[in-house]
Amino acid sequence: MASIRTIVKKFIPTHLFKKIEPIGHLFEAILMNILYGFPGRRLHIIGVTGTNGKTTTSFLIETMLADAGYKVALLSTVGYGIGKDIQPQIEHMTTTAAGVLQKRLRNFKKAGVEWVVVETSSHALAQHRVWGVPYEVAVMTNLTRDHLDYHGSFAEYGKAKIKLFQHAAKHGLKYGVANADDNNFVAFLDETPNGISYGIKEGDMRAEDIKQNMDHSTYTAVVGKDRYNIRVNIPGEFNIYNSLAAVAVGRQLGLSKKEIEDGINALPGVEGRMNSVNEGQDFKVLVDFASTPDGFDKLFESVRTPTKGKLVAVFGSAGRRDESKRAIQGEIAGRNADVVILTEEDDRDIDGNQILQEIAEGAKKAGKVEGKDLFLILNREEAIGFAMTQAKTKDDLVVLLGKGHEKTIERADGVYPWNETDVARAALQELKKETKKN
Repeated sequence: MASIRTIVKKFIPTHLFKKIEPIGHLFEAILMNILYGFPGRRLHIIGVTGTNGKTTTSFLIETMLADAGYKVALLSTVGYGIGKDIQPQIEHMTTTAAGVLQKRLRNFKKAGVEWVVVETSSHALAQHRVWGVPYEVAVMTNLTRDHLDYHGSFAEYGKAKIKLFQHAAKHGLKYGVANADDNNFVAFLDETPNGISYGIKEGDMRAEDIKQNMDHSTYTAVVGKDRYNIRVNIPGEFNIYNSLAAVAVGRQLGLSKKEIEDGINALPGVEGRMNSVNEGQDFKVLVDFASTPDGFDKLFESVRTPTKGKLVAVFGSAGRRDESKRAIQGEIAGRNADVVILTEEDDRDIDGNQILQEIAEGAKKAGKVEGKDLFLILNREEAIGFAMTQAKTKDDLVVLLGKGHEKTIERADGVYPWNETDVARAALQELKKETKKN
């Protein structure tokens, strides 16, 4: 289907193609459901949507259920599988094409799986790729600007996300879970008959007595007279929100206090989400998937205060994606990081140097000066290597943003293997060699 779609796009105007594309996806979804025997039936499906935090929240829910003895599977941006047998997701998409999705659901059912956590994108919902997936629980992490290149407006983007809750209202448990500290949460919960909200400032369930560390956070989740003592092993306030969503799901499904507490604590981390890279260097290095203005805001909010030394940020912006966010992310990084290094991030067939200039406009607006504390290095491997030379002491931090878990990088001349953590390790090892020589 993908090759046919590519050919068709060449002959149909973009605005017209966007209107007819969902029809093609719907036809494909119906066909794949028939081909694979409607595998979603008799499976309990939990859907997680939102702009940021979907992957971590999905992993937290899956781990919590598995730890409690549920036969559960996971479909996420990072990977898919059952229990600890998680296979890497090589597609650059959150929710796969209908054929792949239905095939995996069929395989899960054959393996005796009863519950599936499905990270669900706005594209998949708008394009009907998840037709035939009987969601029973819908989770909304947050809603901020993203994918406006496809949806056209924030309002349309929100409408696509809400479809998940509309789907859940039609099947089984009919539960909705939404972030009450997000201004849009009411519109989501209004779609499901059984809803619970969560947050730090507002919500039916709130996080209190929060203590944040560089490698984990602890807090008490309070709902009515119930108290859950939570430790989440991924740092950052945004992961307190993600774990609260998982706690709310566990509570809705009737898990015990101990099952919820142990289940959240059972997840050691998620690939490409606030992962430390350590090769014996004096400074700290983190790899994270943050690639939206809101994601940048939350990440820098989490790392700026505890970083007493120099903060070095490396990132880019994908080609053929929302162009309007580039300068915004540049400005956010410019305000928060001491050194900003701009580089490629799946430039595809778009001029990478032009993308870097667009991001740089925002960084310069925040006061950064090219050649002094702002650097444009198109090759990502070179950019990461240069970043490691900018950090010197134990108080310094280098953050590599935008690629996270992804296993490929898309350039004008093709798709190449990529592993951000491995590249960072190689750069640190090379730095160590050069230091010894000198």
